[in-house]
Amino acid sequence: MDGSMGRPKILKWPPNEATPPLCDQVGHSLGVSCFRSEAPRWIQLWSVAPRWIQLWSVALLMGIMMFLYNSGFGLSSLRTWPSSRSDRTSAEEEQDDSAFYVPYPGSYRLLIDEPERCQQGAPFLVLVVPVAPGDRTSRDAIRDTWGGLRSLQGHGVQLYFLLGSVAEGNGTGLNRSAQEQLLQESRLHHDVLQSDFVDSYRNLTLKTLLMLEWLSSHCPGSAYAMKVDSDVFLNVPQLLRLLRDAPRRSFVTGSVQRRAEVLRDARSKWYLPRSAYPGTHYPPYALGLGYVLSMDLPRRILTVSARVRALYIEDVYVGLCLRELGVAPHPGHMFRAGLPRFLMPRCYWTEVITTILRDSEQLLETWKTYQKQLGYC
Repeated sequence: MDGSMGRPKILKWPPNEATPPLCDQVGHSLGVSCFRSEAPRWIQLWSVAPRWIQLWSVALLMGIMMFLYNSGFGLSSLRTWPSSRSDRTSAEEEQDDSAFYVPYPGSYRLLIDEPERCQQGAPFLVLVVPVAPGDRTSRDAIRDTWGGLRSLQGHGVQLYFLLGSVAEGNGTGLNRSAQEQLLQESRLHHDVLQSDFVDSYRNLTLKTLLMLEWLSSHCPGSAYAMKVDSDVFLNVPQLLRLLRDAPRRSFVTGSVQRRAEVLRDARSKWYLPRSAYPGTHYPPYALGLGYVLSMDLPRRILTVSARVRALYIEDVYVGLCLRELGVAPHPGHMFRAGLPRFLMPRCYWTEVITTILRDSEQLLETWKTYQKQLGYC
């Protein structure tokens, strides 16, 4: 070791010669390190750098990676497509693809409606939450938190819950007891919309298309509509600030997916065979957790839906219709799928627009935190 420098000496050999076997033995006895001359210069510099520089460089690199991970730049979120894929066999590809579409258009009727509220109120923003008929807990939690905001910054806001029907145990007819409870809830809150299709995950596209029908016929004076899932925290004031300067036509925003790969693995929740969708990637679309539409789009999407067969993957299908219209969704960095993995910013809840939560209990707790953050952020 060189006492003056505090680092090992480097013993080099001619460029084109292999390091002699004796080098390690001699180097050890003399307190020197042996390097082949063809080793990259940066490797030599790194190996002889003081330990504090090495540790500082590693810490800096980890900090940059954590920032990018939390910020969501190019990284996966809770609702992106799974990475594991496998090809289907030719026999599986030949199966009937009708199971991958929803029955639309069709003859559907509203069982519970608010026929005049939106037209008379002409809210600036209409919030529509698709939710299961039996999930009263989620509906009440939303009413007690972000859904209870009726007017902000001079703009009216209206909330509606969109439901399908509750079938009897044998799958035929309506469950009369559950239906009566929904009618009582509707009379109390005047925010329930229910159609007579069977409420299920595979019918989410159908539910969204019926939502667009209702919006186009009931809310002619509104500027924007937002479809938002029942397990999402929504920062309505932040959303209104975003929409204040947004275009009033051909505008879509949310957490936008680009070049999402079509999954060919039948085990995936979002599997599609080539017979149903031959392309390898989907067009850009906003994740279904929450996206905003300017109010000219519901009717236009319904128009092109006549020539775009209704895939069961709801947010992808809306993206397909938008491509047909020539409308590109605007990425919204404040629409977050999940919570930060590591460091939670001090004012996180006042800065974001959406975040997926675990359940209604977490929403109630998050709302308390959000109210506190409003006082100092």
